[in-house]
Amino acid sequence: MNRLDQKLEQLKLENRSGLVCYFTAGDPNFAESCRLLSQLGQAGADIIEVGIPFSDPVADGEIIQAAHLRALSAGQTVKQTIELVKAIRLHDDQTPIIFMTYLNPMMQYGFETLIAETENLIDGILILDAPYGYREKFEVQLNEKNMHLIAMTAPTTPVERLEQISARATGFLYHVAENGLTGGDLNLSNLEKKIAEIKPIFNIPVAIGFGIKNESHVKALANKVDLIVIGSALVDTFFNKGMNATLEKVTVFSQILRENK
Repeated sequence: MNRLDQKLEQLKLENRSGLVCYFTAGDPNFAESCRLLSQLGQAGADIIEVGIPFSDPVADGEIIQAAHLRALSAGQTVKQTIELVKAIRLHDDQTPIIFMTYLNPMMQYGFETLIAETENLIDGILILDAPYGYREKFEVQLNEKNMHLIAMTAPTTPVERLEQISARATGFLYHVAENGLTGGDLNLSNLEKKIAEIKPIFNIPVAIGFGIKNESHVKALANKVDLIVIGSALVDTFFNKGMNATLEKVTVFSQILRENK
């Protein structure tokens, strides 16, 4: 079991939803990014999702697109992102870390090189634009390094495809709450119906991301899904209000999930 497996077991024993916090690596620069991410676990994040900066993040809305551009302008690269995780692990060797990436930067760097250099540092990779039929070779190589390839589904994913994905999925499932970009609007009624459809199909925890922005969203989803992913709202807070306000927001979200078991 890696850190992610252990955390998911812990959340199951505690009978609560876990908090997944997304930030783009190197935003606004390496030093500030490292200071923030090194403290997320202590603030209440159960899993840290680290975005590898990319010049064309087509699944992301304005807030995270801007974070990618700031990081790239500051010199953040795939190699620097690996160095960032090494620096985080000097302060926090317990909180699971998942890379969130697009195919292009990962393949340009070299997938085998990436996983060799992150062995024992990260616990999985989520590839936003990897076609379903293209995933098998990634799965095999990641499993050999005790990492997970995180599967994704969308509101439009048909039941037949959900069952196909379920047969191979490990770690947790990342379900996109709304069709569209990160940071969009959330329709809780439609989402709850989709959760009820998905959960019986998968025997691994289900995470919900895209559009979860505030305390009311977190309260509404607490204990209805296994993991709640918050990205744009936290990235926006970090950019506009700074690290302390961001860590406070993480703590508030975490407390809601701990209180609503």
